[in-house]
Amino acid sequence: FRPIQEEIIQSVLDGRDTLALLPTGGGKSICFQVPALCLDGICLVVSPLIALMKDQVKNLENRGISAAAIFSGMSRRQIDIIFENACNGQYKFLYLSPERLKTPLAIERIKRMKVCLLAVDEAHCISQWGYDFRPSYLQIASLRTWIPKTPILALTATATTEVVEDIQEKLVFRAKNVFQQSFLRKNLSYSVLYEDRKRDKLLDILKRVQGTGIVYVRSRGETKEIAQFLQQHKISADYYHAGLLPEERNARQDAWLAGKIRIIVCTNAFGMGIDKPDVRIVVHMQLPDTLEGYFQEAGRGGRDGLKSYATLLYTPGDGVTLRYQLQASYPSMDKIRMVYQALGSYTQLAIGAGLGESFDFELSHFCQTYKLEQPSAHAALRVLEMEGWIAMSEAAVAPARVLITASREGIYDYQLRNRQADTVFKTLLRAYPGLQTDFVDVSESAIAKYANMSKDAVCKILLAAHRDEVLVYEPKKDKPQLTFIRERVGAENLTIDLDAFAARKKRAEDRLNKAIQFAEDHVCRSQQLLRYFGEADSPACGICDVCTGRHKPANVATDFTTYEKKIRAVLKHEALSVEEILQAFAPKRHEMVAQVINFLVSEGKLVMDEQERLTCV
Repeated sequence: FRPIQEEIIQSVLDGRDTLALLPTGGGKSICFQVPALCLDGICLVVSPLIALMKDQVKNLENRGISAAAIFSGMSRRQIDIIFENACNGQYKFLYLSPERLKTPLAIERIKRMKVCLLAVDEAHCISQWGYDFRPSYLQIASLRTWIPKTPILALTATATTEVVEDIQEKLVFRAKNVFQQSFLRKNLSYSVLYEDRKRDKLLDILKRVQGTGIVYVRSRGETKEIAQFLQQHKISADYYHAGLLPEERNARQDAWLAGKIRIIVCTNAFGMGIDKPDVRIVVHMQLPDTLEGYFQEAGRGGRDGLKSYATLLYTPGDGVTLRYQLQASYPSMDKIRMVYQALGSYTQLAIGAGLGESFDFELSHFCQTYKLEQPSAHAALRVLEMEGWIAMSEAAVAPARVLITASREGIYDYQLRNRQADTVFKTLLRAYPGLQTDFVDVSESAIAKYANMSKDAVCKILLAAHRDEVLVYEPKKDKPQLTFIRERVGAENLTIDLDAFAARKKRAEDRLNKAIQFAEDHVCRSQQLLRYFGEADSPACGICDVCTGRHKPANVATDFTTYEKKIRAVLKHEALSVEEILQAFAPKRHEMVAQVINFLVSEGKLVMDEQERLTCV
């Protein structure tokens, strides 16, 4: 076992509620898979990540361990069959997305199951003080009513001391019980480099540090631009973001994992659940808005224990940009209602309908249809998700699946009456054993090849058999899913908890300020990260840019008073945007002015309104 895995497993086997904090790549899944295999009954695993659920189900099945997953986008019939199979002891592991726990179908079936363990992955999502709060996670504790003797194992890679306490409280732990591996990464050198010419510096870094790498950027467009820039300079690179077709994402990820591509340039959509031990360099072109996010992404370097580098390229203007984006992430109530109204029209849901229903949902098409700006629409959807009105899932390829429900006699009769269906059924039964007892992933293209007909013809035959209730056919899905957690209401009746909304915004501001402080303070990088996660007495690492003397702190003090006075004079008569303030200074002064503005905002001496204009306090 890796460090503390055995202790966690023993705690679960002893029947104790357990919270395990293991760093990225620390082997969290083993901590619930091993005890579940030792115990009698089924293990329920709650996870928000569809792609990760599917990967783990596939890996378990490859080892001869029965498993299934239920997530957004599946039909009620398919969900019903999987739940029934779980009640009958057909699976050892059942993975569930959190929004599925609230449904009457789930509650009634879980009551009938012999549940030996409830595992909660990404457990920080249950805490409103965490950086990725998901209201659907609050439903997990209600399961304890139906399975009172079943222990809970909560797992996460990143949680502050406050979040650790909150997780145990929200999951109603019978007694506090935390196993935490230190967040210290002795082999990982953190550096913050102040650079205006970031792409040139990136090129320099990748030429000096050999081996596989990840480059994180904030926008999808930038992934392609930087990958092409690296290719032009003879560096093997490709790009990855959630907007690519699933086949493209999988192909690029697999090529990088296999070492066919050296550098992957990506958004934060890349990396979750990917365990590549020999990543030597992780570069952030911009500062993430939380230290949790930065630590998790930087931590994908050096999992093999060998020397690796995590480098952040930073300019003081980055902090100002992040503060703009933070304000935009908390839209007005009017904007939220407008987006909710458009969502009802987009899904063609009647008022009073929609509870538990899932829809294919592409943000770009939604915004184009209703003439909405994508960033503000996404922000409004996130608020609706936080408030428990909807749930959104990432795009994940769900292959076509088939389960034959008719009896042998029923199948034979159907084949006699449908000659074309006869060929397809014979191919199915020959090529996919087991589909009369459980869902089996199938390929319409492969069936078409063996049956000597077109793929479209195969799909039509399967759909007809589905309508005739001879089998259950779920066509391939590859689009993001949006699920209504509550019945649709009129936009005028939409409510949110304004106090909670304000508190979340304040917490987000605090986390952002900590991230900016990490980049700007002349303090050991490792010490700053460890203190943030509650390890107050950590020693200096000796290998970061500060410890080795490579750090050049931003000279905010130089002429600070002069700049502040002029900024206040410019703002004396009216509120202005940062760009408008900068026009009052020579271009060569813009970087320093932005730095001073950044400091004044962080100290509360300047305040930004909803139109992103600044005023003096």
